[in-house]
Amino acid sequence: MSAMRTELEDSARKVFPDWEAVRDGDAAWAQVAELGWFMAGVPEDMGGLGLERADLAVIFTQLGRALVPGAMLAQFLSVEALVGSDPFDGRDDMLESAMAGELLTASLAIGADGALAVPDADKAGHMLLRGADEVALVSLDGASLEAFETWDKTRRLFNVRPASGAARIVLATGDRAAALTARIDALLALALAGDALGGAGAVLTMAVDYLGTRRQFDRPLAMFQALKHRAADMKAAIETATALYDARCDAGLLATGAMKAHCAEVYKQVAEEAVQFHGGIGLTVEYPVHLFLKRAFLNRELGGNAAYWNEKAGRSLLAEPA
Repeated sequence: MSAMRTELEDSARKVFPDWEAVRDGDAAWAQVAELGWFMAGVPEDMGGLGLERADLAVIFTQLGRALVPGAMLAQFLSVEALVGSDPFDGRDDMLESAMAGELLTASLAIGADGALAVPDADKAGHMLLRGADEVALVSLDGASLEAFETWDKTRRLFNVRPASGAARIVLATGDRAAALTARIDALLALALAGDALGGAGAVLTMAVDYLGTRRQFDRPLAMFQALKHRAADMKAAIETATALYDARCDAGLLATGAMKAHCAEVYKQVAEEAVQFHGGIGLTVEYPVHLFLKRAFLNRELGGNAAYWNEKAGRSLLAEPA
């Protein structure tokens, strides 16, 4: 790991030592902005830190490890859109504000019509709309917002319908829009995969710690061979997914999307196993393992689920010449 990646990981673990330290979404947002994470992937000549996607991957993993709440991922997408946009009056000022923490939001859904799964839309001034023909920031003044309930309470999601005639800032059109949309969606897949791996690592640590303290037949559960093997399988699955994640940080949309689907599935499997390690407890609202399990299920669906990416991969293969 590079010195920069090590520094990012160390700073994250100091500010966000565990999930309990960041249950306040507004405080977590302020800390992320203060750390300069929103400017991490912005080129230096545009006022950012100029870090590579491999460095951003560390940030996304740490956000997942600490179960950081809020619209963090959507903000990274909006910043990416501004960086890749065609020049327009006021772009530099808007980008500077976004890097400092002024909330812009974006859909965390992919392959769906309309603005679905938009985090914290009730707090944002603009929403990013992206597609093959146009990428634009649309004002949320007067927009119709429909909140919907999910198991995962760390993200507040809305379906959004902008007001008729809402002001919009066009960032790209035509081929440029298609390329920018693919770039944004690849970043979303990378972010969700990192969030999944960070969460999987955290929940495995919880499970192993529990095995060391819970006793059965006057012995710690960690002494039982069958449980050792299951824990080892969980660790191997995470390490394999992490290797795939590191290898595809800069890959194209299809490869990154497939990687995201795999990492999200590993997260779900590890979280489910951790529940069993804790005695198969029911769906308890505030129990730590279940907070991660609920986020794991949401991560599977956001950014395209496995069925979506399998279909995309199949269609891509069928389209290739023999």
